[in-house]
Amino acid sequence: MSYFQAIVMGLLQGVTELFPISSLGHSVLLPGWLGWDNLVKAQSTESFFLAFLVALHVGTAIALLVYFREEWIRIIRGFFRTLSTRRIETPDERLAWLLITATIPAGLTGLVLEHELRVVFAKPVAAACFLTVNGLILLAGERVRRQSETVHELAARYPQSESSQEPGRRLDTLEFKEAGVIGIAQIGALFAGISRSGITMIAGLVRGLDHEDAARFSFLLATPIILAAGVYKIPDLFGHLGQHVRGQSLVGAICAGIAAYVSVRFLMRFFETRTLWPFGIYCIVAGVVSIIRFV
Repeated sequence: MSYFQAIVMGLLQGVTELFPISSLGHSVLLPGWLGWDNLVKAQSTESFFLAFLVALHVGTAIALLVYFREEWIRIIRGFFRTLSTRRIETPDERLAWLLITATIPAGLTGLVLEHELRVVFAKPVAAACFLTVNGLILLAGERVRRQSETVHELAARYPQSESSQEPGRRLDTLEFKEAGVIGIAQIGALFAGISRSGITMIAGLVRGLDHEDAARFSFLLATPIILAAGVYKIPDLFGHLGQHVRGQSLVGAICAGIAAYVSVRFLMRFFETRTLWPFGIYCIVAGVVSIIRFV
């Protein structure tokens, strides 16, 4: 792997991990489009590329931690406070346990199936098909939120978010079973082409959250999953798989972290007034064109 490839893939990871367009899908498709056959072949086996991705995930997770540092401090304090009081009394305490509840399904499934799914589906045609499906999910979710009486009833039943002009319930009013459903939805991101942030945002939107809070919960939820995945695979980077790519991995991780930080700043402002429609249309177009290219 060249340093130029490392920079491109790092920037790609940092952007597409947070934009609802699937980082895993793009990490499969872009090398195919650019003719980087060495990376395409390395995706579906235990290889240097998987070790390289470990560094990119760590860089992305660190960027998210830095951006949401004040919220994470409150959430962690709230978590430990509940352990001592054995009660959930504040929004930060509740959010801590909502995140734990939503993290468990994807965390357990990822430990069991992540490698198998990557080997089977980390191919350009499969990634293009799932990317198209991802676009359809985003558009369908927006349509359901706009038309569903249940969504509007949920938004009206609970206290409204004060930070958004869009009608929607406050994030801390989610019930634990609803957080579990959002966590189960996150499992879809194990398929290359299905966006973690996109599918969890849709799950939050159909439970009455506004776009800003749906995005915030999605990014907070992604942080421990991405960080844990990176830390769990760190031995690969320092083992034989990481030989000859450790320098490239460091450069790629820095690029991924910078791109992720810029992306999350942009998206949190974007979702104050806008929706997932542009991303859904992009995924369908990019997916269909890629299917034609790689079939």
